[in-house]
Amino acid sequence: MLTNRPIEYRPGLDGLRAVAILPVLLFHAGFAAFSGGFVGVDVFFVLSGFFMARIILADLDRGRFSLLEFYVRRMRRIFPALFSMMAVSAVAAWFLFMPQEFLYFADSLIAAALFTSNVLFHRESGYFDIAAEVKPLLHTWSLSVEEQFYLVFPVALFICYKFAGKRMFGIVLAVSLLSFLASIFEVYHKPEKAFYLLHFRVWELLIGVLVAIAPQVNYRARASQAMTALGLVAIFATVVFYSPSTPFPGFNAAFPCVGTALVIHANCRDGLIARFLDNPVSVFIGRISYSLYLWHWPVIVFSRSALERELTTEWALTVVALSFALAYLSWRFVEQPARYGRLAPSGAAIAGLSSAAIVSAIAFGTVVKRFEGIPHRLPEEALRLYQATHDESPFFSRSCFADSDGDGLTLAQIRRGELCRIGVQSSSEPQFLVWGDSHAAAIAPAIDVAAREMGLSGMFLGRASCPPLPNADFGPPWAVKRCIEYNSTVMSFIEQRKFPFIFMVGYWPKYVHRAELPGGGVFFDPRVEPSLADWSSPVRASLNTTLAKFAQEGTKAVLVMDVPEVGSDVPEALAKAVVAGRSLDIAPPLDYTSKRQALARRVLDEAAKSNGALVVDPMGAICDAFRCHVMREGTVLYKDGDHLSAKGAASLSEVFRPVLGIIRAGVPSLTSEKRS
Repeated sequence: MLTNRPIEYRPGLDGLRAVAILPVLLFHAGFAAFSGGFVGVDVFFVLSGFFMARIILADLDRGRFSLLEFYVRRMRRIFPALFSMMAVSAVAAWFLFMPQEFLYFADSLIAAALFTSNVLFHRESGYFDIAAEVKPLLHTWSLSVEEQFYLVFPVALFICYKFAGKRMFGIVLAVSLLSFLASIFEVYHKPEKAFYLLHFRVWELLIGVLVAIAPQVNYRARASQAMTALGLVAIFATVVFYSPSTPFPGFNAAFPCVGTALVIHANCRDGLIARFLDNPVSVFIGRISYSLYLWHWPVIVFSRSALERELTTEWALTVVALSFALAYLSWRFVEQPARYGRLAPSGAAIAGLSSAAIVSAIAFGTVVKRFEGIPHRLPEEALRLYQATHDESPFFSRSCFADSDGDGLTLAQIRRGELCRIGVQSSSEPQFLVWGDSHAAAIAPAIDVAAREMGLSGMFLGRASCPPLPNADFGPPWAVKRCIEYNSTVMSFIEQRKFPFIFMVGYWPKYVHRAELPGGGVFFDPRVEPSLADWSSPVRASLNTTLAKFAQEGTKAVLVMDVPEVGSDVPEALAKAVVAGRSLDIAPPLDYTSKRQALARRVLDEAAKSNGALVVDPMGAICDAFRCHVMREGTVLYKDGDHLSAKGAASLSEVFRPVLGIIRAGVPSLTSEKRS
């Protein structure tokens, strides 16, 4: 049995909580100086592990540990403030969110109530997922990690205490190292998994446990101050020098975590460093840090949603002040009364209230999901325009298309020629193939309608984020890697079937600039210049090689220019414009679009002219001499910021009639001088 561990109040640890929460708050509010502020969550993890271990070990030393009592204390500490924030967020989401956003909110509400939101957000990090900026409960992932830890840890610590004795430290250290090594590996393979899931984060909590288990040492003042200063430097350095692009957690998370452990272990009580941590301001911020963490992110998300743009410095400061005000009210009137028994004085009462809160959150979320985001909250015209969100091309179906993870159309199906037909549904030999990424699936209904009218039949295949660019370095290595085998399989299939014509469709501006529009789909602002960096060289090389190969095999390529990107999520932006009484003319100016499209259009034109390919350009059907349009004769053309809706695509069928006329006439020798 280990020596007794007295539990004394250390105000410096509340100050350390302030060190954790302030960078998180300022990072989320958009202050660039705190680009690594997310490491504050890791500081909280270490503190949580330390506090939990210290409380449990002290009770075990006294022979009075109760698992039931432990969970009642956790409920008092966590549940009331959490479910108050969730209830207020549900009301705000009702009035501010469009149906799809509200549907995502409902999923997160249920997951947060069940403390599985980290699992949900890991699963949601897919191709067509809505952005993190519009998920007001995203921050509950860390609470879910902690609650999952609390389910296992007390029992595991009890068993170690009873049967392992002095070997407990070694056991915890071994588990920590295993988790740490797994995190290092996974952060470079599946970073979302490493970020959200407990087994890749548990080492951070266990660092705090190790500090609690380790014998207390009364260091001399200078040594204690030096250790504390070193720990704080490690934390602050990562806050300043890390950024969202830093691989995390993995090895990079060790610096703030070990720094936090040093501060806790040093137990500095004297000098300037101690005053920095245990002064009244730091202690107060630390005491309200839990409520501040709970409230700051919903305030930021709903403020952005109401403003429909990123926060300016003035708004960011306002949001920070509002977060502090709500945190104080939550701490004063919810946290404190619940924690010290004035609210629900008995264990049975707090358990009953907690159960009612969980059931209510699940019930509300289930109703929202059952009625698909309750779209009838919107005015009739807003609802009509918003419906385009669900107007998805049938060529996105799993039998036609694979998502970015490869789910859907398989390589084996491609090899066997089990592809979706486009145009006339016929078992005869196809006259053309449509090949591309998600933009190909989106525009395919236009080809489908025109081909049916002309009695032509073709095949379609596509995969998200995989352009028809074999062996091209079109993006980051992980994005390129997942397309190599797919594109190789497609090329082998083309060589085998010898299609007379192949339509090649892609999100070309994204590949030549290696960037989407800044703030696209979330808080798009056309005043922010798009990226114009020229990464077109590998795209040109792949196009020229591929088109030359097709020409040798007697195949005529048809390069399809991309549709203009709008930036905003079109159906949502139109619906919000109706609700607010604003103009429905939401597309960026024509010069913005032309500037963004120029390089991609030039690359495709030059490749076509060099290799005798045809070019189809839908831009003229969407844009006039002044700007591009998101609606055409009452039809919403887009389902989001850059993918056409099914009806929108079908309305552009005339764009493809000239080239399909060439296919029907059987004149594959026409050069790219002929442009449709």
